Amino acid sequence: MRILVTGGAGFIGSNLALTLEQQGHKVTVIDDFSSGHFENLAGFKGDVIAADIVDSALEEMVPDAEIIFHQAAITDTTITDQYRMIRVNVEGFRSVLEFALKRKIRLVYASSAGVYGDGENPMKEDQTPKPLNCYAFSKLVTDNIAREVIEKRSIPIIGLRYFNVFGPREEYKGKAASMIGQLSQQMKEGKHPRVFTDGEQKRDHIYVKDVVTANLHAMGTKKSGIVNVGTGAATTFNRLIEILNEVLKTDLAPDYFENPYTGAYQDETLADTGLAQELIGFKVKYSIEEGIRDYLYERPRAPAGSTHQYRVINR
Repeated sequence: MRILVTGGAGFIGSNLALTLEQQGHKVTVIDDFSSGHFENLAGFKGDVIAADIVDSALEEMVPDAEIIFHQAAITDTTITDQYRMIRVNVEGFRSVLEFALKRKIRLVYASSAGVYGDGENPMKEDQTPKPLNCYAFSKLVTDNIAREVIEKRSIPIIGLRYFNVFGPREEYKGKAASMIGQLSQQMKEGKHPRVFTDGEQKRDHIYVKDVVTANLHAMGTKKSGIVNVGTGAATTFNRLIEILNEVLKTDLAPDYFENPYTGAYQDETLADTGLAQELIGFKVKYSIEEGIRDYLYERPRAPAGSTHQYRVINR
């Protein structure tokens, strides 16, 4: 198939684009490279277009696309520029959706568990959303737009509410990288892993290879809907540090500090995975321990001489 991946030079987008190409599909990547990086696409043989999806004429650039995986977005939850966040995440989605409707092709897009905010756990797709920051609000708006179209149009649209994704090719996300990525980087440098007091925050951490699998399952269904993409298990940051110490063969105690994002921060995420199993047939393969081991043994390294470093933001 001829497939378009927006945000294909980013973390999840690059993992998805490379997997699709390995499966024999003709893949085109569009990215504005504001947070994506060319090195994430090392070995990629398809076309790469540098463009802003909000203002670009997608029909002219990829007129033969048969399916769209929309991964392009600002994912840094600490950004407070509301205009920029809504423009990129909402208007960008609207542009991609209009293209899919004109072409009458399948659209699989990235949503977020951030829409649930500090809501009840396990988080279910039909519960009342409570976004705590502009990023989460932008994803809720895209879900609302998608639902309205799903009710009126027949083209298949699947929204995937990603929980806390970690894995290879997240290095260039910087402060928006996963806690696992940030903590492992600190510990490999011999530093004490820094987490908010008292480290008992819980997250449903899902390995990026499982997230790619969820996208492939969504590609294969003729149904429409919005589903959680998580493991159904939550792990504390303290437990993450224990696992990382085991894998890295270190013995580094946590360095606790106060949370500066009180009121705009999810203390716990936990996915109800029932609808994802029912609608797209998705189940995770990797436990948190298995995912971390695979990640740390396989993750690409930053190029020699790179000055890139993580800033510590608890995700």
